[in-house]
Amino acid sequence: MDEIVNNTQQLHSYLKQMIIETLKLEEISQDDIDDDAPLFKDGLGLDSIDALELVVAIENIFNVVIEDEDVGKQAFASIRSLAVFIQAAYGSHQRSLSAAG
Repeated sequence: MDEIVNNTQQLHSYLKQMIIETLKLEEISQDDIDDDAPLFKDGLGLDSIDALELVVAIENIFNVVIEDEDVGKQAFASIRSLAVFIQAAYGSHQRSLSAAG
């Protein structure tokens, strides 16, 4: 997972595919999701149930925590913002694991 998280373009692609698979959005492809488009409302049109499913998926896959609704809103603004959040949180988590070990 380190390789994907540390490569922004790979992470964007991975996140798009994860969203498509997690939410069973079979009618869209990665190419349909703009890196800067909103994920909720006007963009992909995701709703609060989708948000919960994505939070669980991200926490399980990347082992990072989305602490509250405000953090979630910021993180889920777009694919780009989600990638930035994951890179920061994942890196912080990895550093704390290294320090503990």
